[in-house]
Amino acid sequence: MNFPIIGAKKAGVTEVFDLADPSSRKEYFQAKVGEEVAEIRKFLSHDNFLAYFVGKKNSGKGTYSKLFSEIVGGEKIVHLSIGDLVRETHANWEKISQGSEGQRLRVLYRGPLSFEEAEASLLGRSASQLLPTEFILALLRLKMEEYEGKSVFLDGFPREKDQIGYTLLLKDLLGRKNDKDLFILIDIPDSVINERIKYRVICPICQTPRNPKLLVTKFVGFDTEKGEYYLMCDNPSCNKARMVRKEGDDLGIAPIKDRLAKDEEIIQQIYNTYGIPKVLLRNSIPVDKAKECFDDYEFTPAYSFEKEGGQIITKENPWVVQDNEGVDSYSLMPSPVVVALIKQMAQVLGSR
Repeated sequence: MNFPIIGAKKAGVTEVFDLADPSSRKEYFQAKVGEEVAEIRKFLSHDNFLAYFVGKKNSGKGTYSKLFSEIVGGEKIVHLSIGDLVRETHANWEKISQGSEGQRLRVLYRGPLSFEEAEASLLGRSASQLLPTEFILALLRLKMEEYEGKSVFLDGFPREKDQIGYTLLLKDLLGRKNDKDLFILIDIPDSVINERIKYRVICPICQTPRNPKLLVTKFVGFDTEKGEYYLMCDNPSCNKARMVRKEGDDLGIAPIKDRLAKDEEIIQQIYNTYGIPKVLLRNSIPVDKAKECFDDYEFTPAYSFEKEGGQIITKENPWVVQDNEGVDSYSLMPSPVVVALIKQMAQVLGSR
């Protein structure tokens, strides 16, 4: 696969924006892709899209769609995660099955298994056993009835190679034949996913995730017994609670290697599929090409900590990773990736 480098550097734009600050981020997108944002808003004033976000686990699908909605206008756009939908349905199945939603699901469901067999699959589901595709489609059709008149980023479908064919006709199945459908594919090195998982910590109170190497908080402490720095939650209600690692995260991507390989195969197959537009997003850029196309503040920083004069100082440098071909690369912050998303979406949505 050959994903193009779509730079965010723009002639005449010299200001350094704080991409962590919403107001500065708004100015950033206006400066970089203001015209394209206006084109997309014009499209959304009279039309909708159905976009399939396809990427490996922890590739940033939710983050990118949230940023897109923040800049373009969230009142017209929904991010729908199939994983979240299945978990929500499983948790509330007793209530759903006895109400009007359960009756509607029975009407919408069509498949080789009986409805009762599909229901048993839902209630006994595990990470290694996926729900029948036909039952997922019934859940999706029911949920999409809530989103009439809105554009949708669909996250988590297709998740199997045999589901790709459904996506090519899904807008008709969902009664949204006039929507513009497209794939959004994300190319991300395994090394980036590995470090996002391996160094992840969460607040034990509010469950907010952070990463002492890649996404720090305002407050950092030092454990003299272990000789290591740690993050403290900066949510005021958590009173600087020490953030902790999730069990198993120290293994990085090792437990999900097979899943990542399958995701790669799905992305490859979609990349080679004809008849539906594709938006191609890169998370990383080779170091020797990066500064031609991006400003320094658009590269993901790697953080480190030092003690100076009794104070803990947070330092940062561009995070250099190796892509899947072994090429030294910079990982991009979410905002410049969304710049590429906006540029391509404006082109795709304006093509009819």
